[in-house]
Amino acid sequence: KCSELIEDGIAMKRVQDQMERSNELENDKETGCFIVGRGGFPNKAGVVQCDAAIMEGLPGRFGAVAALPGVGIPLTVARMVMDKSDHTMLVGEGAVAFAKEQGFRIEDNSDMMTEASLAAYEEFLKSRKSPSKNHDTLGLIVLDQEGNITVGVSTSGAPFKDPGRVGDSPLPGCGLYADNRAGAAAATGDGDKIMCFCPSFHVVQLMKQGLSPTDACQSVIQDICNRVGKKDIFEIGLIALNMKGEVGAASTVPFPYTFWAHGMETVEQRQSCPHVQLD
Repeated sequence: KCSELIEDGIAMKRVQDQMERSNELENDKETGCFIVGRGGFPNKAGVVQCDAAIMEGLPGRFGAVAALPGVGIPLTVARMVMDKSDHTMLVGEGAVAFAKEQGFRIEDNSDMMTEASLAAYEEFLKSRKSPSKNHDTLGLIVLDQEGNITVGVSTSGAPFKDPGRVGDSPLPGCGLYADNRAGAAAATGDGDKIMCFCPSFHVVQLMKQGLSPTDACQSVIQDICNRVGKKDIFEIGLIALNMKGEVGAASTVPFPYTFWAHGMETVEQRQSCPHVQLD
């Protein structure tokens, strides 16, 4: 479905127009099983709470929401925080109040759930066990024809998390980072561990020093592995795009992503093979 959205948006010149296309993924119950937006797994209390953020490559252009219930398009709310709020991140009740002020409808939690997510939650209540390895995030990096780069991320977070838990996704430098002098990066995986390493910021800094997106992502993955040890390495996937339009990725698990650049007739689907194998 990511490929379809990119193909539909190829004619769009503005970064923000491309970012708006992500709404179709966030708000689609069929993609909720990938832990994104509507249909995503709820927290321990049975409530779907979403995190999202957007960052432009220009200084100071960032907006985020976290632990936001009742909104199927949290990335758009994050964009409104960037454009309309005096703050850069709003959480929980504050994010809900802001969304209402901006005209978003706060839906009942039942409307955010699907049969699949409800069944998974009921199974969790019986077993009281969360999936040990089940992480995903919608990440989108766009470089427009005018040389502006923007990265956006959206997720419903770890399945059956504690209420109020926030992962790496909406944190600048952790789940995402952008700098018009180098490029942008986004992360997915075990957010509670990812946020301890600020990998997206690290990737962009390495690209600023001249590394390719692939080499930068691989270097960060390897650095994390060296620090924690191969036995304790966790799920993480990184994707990056530099200002030349070059893309790269690295991960500790198989990691699919899609790519399109001006002049390409079709969207290319790629797979990042694990740079560091999990035991």
